[in-house]
Amino acid sequence: MLSKRVSHIKPAPTLALTAKVNQLKAQGIDIVGFGAGEPDFDTPDFIKDACIRALKEGKTKYAPSAGIPQLREALADKLLRENGVEYKPSEIVVTAGAKMALFLVMLAILEQGDEVLLPSPYWVTYPEQILLTGAKVVEVPLKEEEGFILTVERLKEYITPKTKMLILNSPSNPTGSVFPEKDLKEIAQLCLEKNILIVSDECYEAFVYDGETFVSPASFSKELREITFTVNAFSKTFSMTGWRVGYVACPERYAKVIADLNSQSISNTTTFAQFGALEALKNPSSKEFIENMKRTFQARRDMAYELLREIPHVSVVKPKGAFYIFPNLGEYSKAMGSDIALAEYLIEKGRVAGVPGSAFGAEGYLRLSYCVSEETIREGIRRLRDALLSLKAV
Repeated sequence: MLSKRVSHIKPAPTLALTAKVNQLKAQGIDIVGFGAGEPDFDTPDFIKDACIRALKEGKTKYAPSAGIPQLREALADKLLRENGVEYKPSEIVVTAGAKMALFLVMLAILEQGDEVLLPSPYWVTYPEQILLTGAKVVEVPLKEEEGFILTVERLKEYITPKTKMLILNSPSNPTGSVFPEKDLKEIAQLCLEKNILIVSDECYEAFVYDGETFVSPASFSKELREITFTVNAFSKTFSMTGWRVGYVACPERYAKVIADLNSQSISNTTTFAQFGALEALKNPSSKEFIENMKRTFQARRDMAYELLREIPHVSVVKPKGAFYIFPNLGEYSKAMGSDIALAEYLIEKGRVAGVPGSAFGAEGYLRLSYCVSEETIREGIRRLRDALLSLKAV
């Protein structure tokens, strides 16, 4: 008999969609897939070579549960240099991806009945992980007309005596919104006053556009650093999604417990993969690689945005970060009965795939990843437009 804690759990819809698209492609069916949340750039050779070198040198044994010392030291340097936050290596835990880091933080902190503030739209995994701890998800709805930006005024409406944690994700998956520094400061200060812990998911920090600036909440003050869990990964920044190397930086009293949880669950993040991650941080060529990805994604974003704006009855906010765009297809969704039905229709009739907004807490939207070529974007949005306009009820 299954436990109650897993009775609600669902497979990640983004991964499920990618699997379905790959299955259709394997059958010879031409599908344009906008579902995958991973860069279409290959991992740089210098990172691969470092991993191969580690393998050949016999770095295939157990490693410290918190991560190899060299990587934790390099991460401490990175966080100080790029994010303006000083962490000791003992305050950093290397995990099997950011997803694992988030889960371990929640396991370490949350208890039955605690409330977690979750701005919505949200990444699909947050609510599932929260519920697995026995805590309660409190959605804080963000408005399209306000650019999906969280403000301190909106947050205040949802705080109760049971509120224990706030999850921040900027740049955001799925909306691509980037919270302004002024708003982040006000939000963080409110959390400090209300004794609310902050989990800052910074996986898309490298991808901000139009002169926007990425800011880590932990950098605002020593006091805020003490209540913040800074979570990041190598997956997006270095196109290392399958390597499964992430990390969390937090005060040592928390980091020790998270490392213990790591040791009792996976023992350690794959040893030789950590040496690849170390090279990603150390190699001077990384900067050029990241800048090239960023320029490419910005050009793709601009194209996708302009093409989507031309579709009748569709509204869309221009994303300022990450590599997703989140058009509102509400009129078409209503015609089909739900955005899930619409997404299925688009795959079957339009041969184009995106993730329905309801998976992110936003019924009627469709998340499209522009981690595909400009030619694919143009063709995919053409198919999307044709399939939508064929719905007679709109």
